[in-house]
Amino acid sequence: MDWFGVMLVASATAIGGGSVRDILLGNFPLTWVKHPEYLVITCIAGVMSTKMTRWIVKYKSLFIKLDAIGLVVFSIIGTKAAMNMGLAPIICVVAAVITGVFGGLLRDLICGQKPLVLHEELYASVALVASLLYFAMYHFGVDEMVNTVITIVVGYSFRMIAVKRAWRLPVYAIHDDVSAH
Repeated sequence: MDWFGVMLVASATAIGGGSVRDILLGNFPLTWVKHPEYLVITCIAGVMSTKMTRWIVKYKSLFIKLDAIGLVVFSIIGTKAAMNMGLAPIICVVAAVITGVFGGLLRDLICGQKPLVLHEELYASVALVASLLYFAMYHFGVDEMVNTVITIVVGYSFRMIAVKRAWRLPVYAIHDDVSAH
């Protein structure tokens, strides 16, 4: 992949979920348009990451942990974005899941890979649980900082346990030869 491809994939991963959320919710201008520095930082980080591939492979477990934190943080951001628009609780949760997982989904699609979020680990479920927890504690008046910390700890723990124990949702497949069954 050339530098343009690297920057495109990095940008889709980092800001894709929030962009899809904002487009669906009609929240304009998009966050990265309001703050173009996010796009610049993402592109620089993407190019820099090409020099770190050996480290990424060597320290895969560290990157899984950092990704888990990012997933929960993006889920909180998505929940709050919809809450700030005064949207229904179910929309706030959907916004959280979109924010948390669509960047990776877009990355996989751009790279021609089967999206991991659709068939592998518990990932979207973590975003869902984190959003529900955050929203519930907000509803019951829990201080925002306390709410955020508890949600991050619970969401991170849930993701790490799911990775360690290889938890999966049931997978459904359509067989090509349906008449044989």
